[in-house]
Amino acid sequence: MSSEFITIFMFATMMVLLASGQRVYGVIGFVGTAAALLLWGKGAFEMPFNAAFQVLNWYPLITVPFFVFMGYVMSESGMAANLYRMFHVWFGPVPGGLALGTVGLMVLISCMNGLSVAGMAIGATIALPELLRRGYDKVMVTGVIQGGSSLGILIPPSVVLVLYAMIARQPVLQLWLAGIVPGLMMATIFAIYVYVRCRINPDLGPPLPAEERAQITTRERLSLLREGIMPLAIFGIMMTFFLTGITSLVESSAVGALLAVIAAAIERKLSWRVIEASLRKTLDVSCMFMWIILAALCFSAVYDGLGAIRAIENLLLHTWDFSAWEILIVMLLSFIVLGMFLDDTAMLVIVAPLYIPLVIKLGFNPIWFGVLYTVTCQIAYITPPFGYNLFLMRAMAPPEVTLNDIYRSIVPFTLMMILSLIILMIFPQITLWLPNLYTGR
Repeated sequence: MSSEFITIFMFATMMVLLASGQRVYGVIGFVGTAAALLLWGKGAFEMPFNAAFQVLNWYPLITVPFFVFMGYVMSESGMAANLYRMFHVWFGPVPGGLALGTVGLMVLISCMNGLSVAGMAIGATIALPELLRRGYDKVMVTGVIQGGSSLGILIPPSVVLVLYAMIARQPVLQLWLAGIVPGLMMATIFAIYVYVRCRINPDLGPPLPAEERAQITTRERLSLLREGIMPLAIFGIMMTFFLTGITSLVESSAVGALLAVIAAAIERKLSWRVIEASLRKTLDVSCMFMWIILAALCFSAVYDGLGAIRAIENLLLHTWDFSAWEILIVMLLSFIVLGMFLDDTAMLVIVAPLYIPLVIKLGFNPIWFGVLYTVTCQIAYITPPFGYNLFLMRAMAPPEVTLNDIYRSIVPFTLMMILSLIILMIFPQITLWLPNLYTGR
């Protein structure tokens, strides 16, 4: 039985089971373990079992619950709502100002949490109802929230980049620095799109009425600005400690979580309800994250045991005789296709160990490739039919936002993300400038 046939069989089985509504980690782990037993007998049962124990050696994974907890404390305590109120007041007079503020909100939520789920939840439950009440075009603002929330996996402290760093054996700090400029570039492209559309057609995003603006005092503006700067201060302190070597990565994540609790206490918004809700949600997300990693390691251990890395190299380099750039494009396209069905964590653990050695062999920078991978995940998140953010939005959006509205909303943002990906491929220095500046190259 050829490795190509086994590959098709394993992935086809996985897709069929996922389509039946089974949990992602259960499907991936089952397919990996069943394939090992069928190929090599009872003794092969230890292969996926031993692979799962790699997680115990991935010390940076401890950062995941700390970063997630930091984001949920800010969300549950109401500091995220204050952020939106700040953007509401400061950007309201501009055409499309509240939508522009939502883009800014998504960027700051990304700096808090490192995942797209938190940004989507806050955007859909806090920002979207207010935007609709203000008469904003529901298709445009739905796309803003979906596109903006995807920035959470690119801007530090991105949990996805932490996992990529462990698999690719690259410095986490280098990947975080590499994600900052591309993340801000994409946010700027989104903001320009919103501003131009609302400038051409003000009905899409009407500014705040003059009488409402007059009711907002200067003192209230400054108070909201102070509350909005608090999350940025937490992120700045955490990153300063990490950059200067005062704390390690894990210690920095703990510092961020502690500062979030202190900030909530200073704002007099810390309560047992906030702590309990934050801990429960952190446990949910962290356990889901760990189970997916365990299952994906089982799957990839079997696939790697078949000699998949050599098979892929032979297929792309010798059988098809692709150039280096053609191989890179094929990899990115495969990420987009897989991302329509799999969580970014599962996809990374399954596919990245196969691709990264080839990327290095072809002479590409693995830090740069990590950012390209993350951007393709963002594209996959909002690409039908099974984009992750599409279903999250459908579950959280008000009843007047239909599935058709959600699908229509992501078209311009998908195109802008593809444009961003092309720019980053043509100009790698956009990604590598900040890491190189930090290392003194």
